[in-house]
Amino acid sequence: MAASDKLMSIRRDWRERDVRVVLAALMIAVATVATIALFASQLQRTLVTSASSFLAADRQLEAENGRPVPEAWLSEARSRQLETGQMVEFSTMVSGADSFQLVALKAVSNEYPLRGQIEYQRDEDQPRELVSQGPAPGEVWINPRLLRLLDIEVGDTLEVGNLELTVSGLLVREPDGGFRLSALAPRVMMHVDDVPATGVIQEGSRVEYIYLFAGEEAALESYHQWLQPQLEPSHEWEGVRDGETFSRSLQRAESFLLLGGSLAVMLAAVAVAVASRQYALSQRDTVALLKTLGVRSRGIGTLYLKRLGLWGVAGAVGGLVIALPLYWLLSKLLSDVLERSVDYKLDPAALVPALLTALVALFAFAYPPIRRLRNVPAMRVLRSQPGESGREAVPDLVIAVLAVFGLVWMYAGEVSLVLALLGGLGLLLGTLALLGWIMVLSLRRIRGGGNAWRLALVGLYRHRRASLSQMAVFAMTLMLAATLILVRTSLLADWQAQLPDDTPNHFLINIAPDTVEEIDDFWQQRGQPLDTLYPMVRGRFTELNGDPVREAVTKDEGVGALNRELNLTWMESLPDDNEIVEGEWFAPGDTAGVSVEAELAGKLGLRLGDQLTFTIGSEKVTEPITSIRTVQWDSMKPNFYMAFPPGGGLEEMPATWITSFFLPGDNKSALNEFSRRYPTVSVLEIDHIIQRIQDIVKQVTQAIEAILALILAAALVVMAAVVSATLRDRQREGALLRTLGGRQSLLVRSTMLEFALLGLFAGILGVAAAEAAVWALQFRMFEGQFQWHWTVVLPIPVFSAVVLALFGRWQLRPVLSVSPMLLLRRLE
Repeated sequence: MAASDKLMSIRRDWRERDVRVVLAALMIAVATVATIALFASQLQRTLVTSASSFLAADRQLEAENGRPVPEAWLSEARSRQLETGQMVEFSTMVSGADSFQLVALKAVSNEYPLRGQIEYQRDEDQPRELVSQGPAPGEVWINPRLLRLLDIEVGDTLEVGNLELTVSGLLVREPDGGFRLSALAPRVMMHVDDVPATGVIQEGSRVEYIYLFAGEEAALESYHQWLQPQLEPSHEWEGVRDGETFSRSLQRAESFLLLGGSLAVMLAAVAVAVASRQYALSQRDTVALLKTLGVRSRGIGTLYLKRLGLWGVAGAVGGLVIALPLYWLLSKLLSDVLERSVDYKLDPAALVPALLTALVALFAFAYPPIRRLRNVPAMRVLRSQPGESGREAVPDLVIAVLAVFGLVWMYAGEVSLVLALLGGLGLLLGTLALLGWIMVLSLRRIRGGGNAWRLALVGLYRHRRASLSQMAVFAMTLMLAATLILVRTSLLADWQAQLPDDTPNHFLINIAPDTVEEIDDFWQQRGQPLDTLYPMVRGRFTELNGDPVREAVTKDEGVGALNRELNLTWMESLPDDNEIVEGEWFAPGDTAGVSVEAELAGKLGLRLGDQLTFTIGSEKVTEPITSIRTVQWDSMKPNFYMAFPPGGGLEEMPATWITSFFLPGDNKSALNEFSRRYPTVSVLEIDHIIQRIQDIVKQVTQAIEAILALILAAALVVMAAVVSATLRDRQREGALLRTLGGRQSLLVRSTMLEFALLGLFAGILGVAAAEAAVWALQFRMFEGQFQWHWTVVLPIPVFSAVVLALFGRWQLRPVLSVSPMLLLRRLE
């Protein structure tokens, strides 16, 4: 019997409209947050995997001391189920026919690459192919420019030291091509087993051994912990996040996904809050009857706790049933966009925020008013006097705010994100309080009449509490959605500004001082002007304030600048993409001082006025720090940790020059002519790196659009839930107006105007609060410059007014299609 009663109770609750609204809001909340969390997790794995092709692996171990690492290290990696591979890089002279050429030689094992693919051609007139393995023993692949420089063809032999190898293909692009010094000359790829026979590597040769690792993230981290105590200063363990070329873009993409998921959590919480609170208030009569029948307050609380728990579980399960197919669909779309297969992997951890969002928001918003009702005398409840004052509702508001922001903090783990959104919402609520006071003063003298505008304004005043609460939720929803739109706009614009179409894609290095003007004229005549030319001096940072730098600096671990020579330069003006954060740039005529890159200064604890000593050959140069500046490393232009003024001590040192420039793909033949005329100048081609970054930015852009669509859909659901919360009262008023002779057209115009005004005010407040939040986020999370977004924010209030006007028209549908008497009977 008890089970039958419970089943009947569940069925009775299901017939109530408010229960169905709560369940719908719960399912939508769970579905939205779970879909975004799952998709963001999938996208993050896909982006990291795609970015790992920059290393041809998930991790690299570089040995710059000219010695291979112990075989036991590789055996340990394989025992942890990690894939391994090997590369050996060095510069050497090769010969073909009667010509010689300095090349950057890369010898690879059978496993190379572990991530990504090699692009090569069987011959010049053959199509390009993507392959997953390098050349076989006895074969060699060469850069296409070497065919002209050495006057050879595919099928000819190439001499590398004591060994003759057959040219079996053309090396177009390597997955891990980057800014290595060994890559300054044309690239040649051979098999690692052929290296001993060449006799090129001798004791003291400048050679770099690179080891590749790929596998599960947990296994990689575990292996790194085992390996780290055995690493020497000449060893470097590197992941895709450690590279300057891509790490900043990847971090920004992940921050955006984090922001999108956090906003989804907040929107879902608002949707559940509105629907569940309406359900709680609708239970006053039920609570009154239970109290008159002798049910104690504790029993009432237990009953509703169980009921809310049941609906929470049902809503969570229903939301997951919706989320999983959506996640599969988005993963399939991602696969189509990337034009390659994407592993469909369900991450259970990504579902936790969705479940907690539903349950926490449900109990934070729905249970507190019921908890208060159980302490109110039954007669007061029956008289519709729930004993609830604004002061008593303050703890509910505090609990709700703490619960929602606790969820965001748990999901994002970013204090700056929580504070930025909290600050924006605080500004929004403060403005709403001021607006409410102004509304009461402005509208209290307006009287009704046959005019739609008058009815709309009177309606706003009559429902001022409901209107202000609705406006608060609308504005909050628009603020969260607008924040994501604005950050997305700023983020993509920043990426596009970093890599415009004419981004420099070639470097010229080792330019002799007496050929600087000749080389500049060479490219000017061919319509490819060079960027700024910089002198470059190689030197080591050896002393800080007169003490050896390794003794003076206590936190030098992992700072590569202390383990190698630095590229030093002098410059008269500050580059456009550099910014002074401390001190001042060199004044005209200054010959003393040095400007230090900000990140390096922070790692080493350098301050203005510190005396830095650099050893250049047998000479020493000592200068004080006069400024600290930021450097945009991913600008694809020459950048330097240390910059000196013209005419200082550095200018007396022997120097070569460096520059960058943009060269279209159809003008590559000019490089061959340049290399013949200036054989001592090294040409570094980075067009394939830029193309790779642009491809990944495209992937992130597609993902951002998908997540933005989900967030906007959630925002529309919240707005619909808020409008439906007052559906019963507004339908009753519409029926009464029709009974008193009001025309349908008047009802439609006045209601749509009332909601349009609500939407307009909420839109203005929402975008203002969003701009405040973006101002904070742009500095803290995305390290960008804030700009006003007039072209983006101006349409949002208009859009909000139109959408809410349509929602108002939807509310009137029963009023216009059913007789007033029948509608009033239904609503009682």
